[in-house]
Amino acid sequence: MRIRNHVLLTLLLLAAMAASSSAQTPAGSAPSAKAADEYTGPTLNTSLDGSVDSGSEIYGWTTSAGYIFNRHFSASVGVPVMFTRGTTSTGTTVSSSGIGNVFAQAQLVFKNPKLNYGATFTGAAPTGDTSKGRSTGRLTYDWTNQIAKEIDRFTPYASAGVGNSLFDTRYWQRPFLTLGGIAHFEAGTSFDLGHEFSVSGSAYDVAPWGTQKIYSLIVTKSGGSPGGTPKHGRVFQNNAETIGGASLDRDNGYNADLDYSPTKFIDLDVAYSHSMHFQLDTVSFTVGLNLTPLLHGRGITGH
Repeated sequence: MRIRNHVLLTLLLLAAMAASSSAQTPAGSAPSAKAADEYTGPTLNTSLDGSVDSGSEIYGWTTSAGYIFNRHFSASVGVPVMFTRGTTSTGTTVSSSGIGNVFAQAQLVFKNPKLNYGATFTGAAPTGDTSKGRSTGRLTYDWTNQIAKEIDRFTPYASAGVGNSLFDTRYWQRPFLTLGGIAHFEAGTSFDLGHEFSVSGSAYDVAPWGTQKIYSLIVTKSGGSPGGTPKHGRVFQNNAETIGGASLDRDNGYNADLDYSPTKFIDLDVAYSHSMHFQLDTVSFTVGLNLTPLLHGRGITGH
């Protein structure tokens, strides 16, 4: 019943939503929304992202190139390079690096004084090393929709998405990948602090259905199972690959974020996320650089 209710809610939200956001997509993958109002044509972005928790460190350097067709529609392709370091349930430290899944992304944005609407579709090819958890070995996708309303300095928002894999967010680069039908929801608000600073807070819910698989970025297939008993359902600290039901990766929690944009082409971000299911606290960061002005014959300062 709980799964049916979530699926119904997803369909209703997808039908009714009418804010541009990055939602649940590879970090640094989309053309900069700040440049979309100023430019049309080719885009180039790169970012360094990281997430650290008590058992893992996940870092990614993602570079993407795309095209802004108009103020409503843009598309991009990107390549992430991943660096991982983690501790298994027995205390063994494992580290690896390599290319992740090459992805393509399309964004649709409609800004309106009454309500902003954004939709992002992301598809990822299985180019990462499956033996090290950087790919599920399958094509994966996610379709996320979001609405937002600007009220003075506050911007409340809500998003809902569906896919066959749980993609990372700006709050959390997970130490695992998933494969299986999944819906995800988030609602919160951001607040403009002034002087190019903003803060936000949100709550999220992840609602899988059917058979689920979790691929660990910590435990490699070549290393074998470390044994031991994973705590709080953290099977990614115990097995390279785990197959189970919807309870395997069902999750909910909350996020907090501080964002600083000293110029419209530089974005610095620090975030915190707490997973209720995995009882995991994660601190993340992003250093993003929009190189699009260089493609249009302008410097990063815009002069």
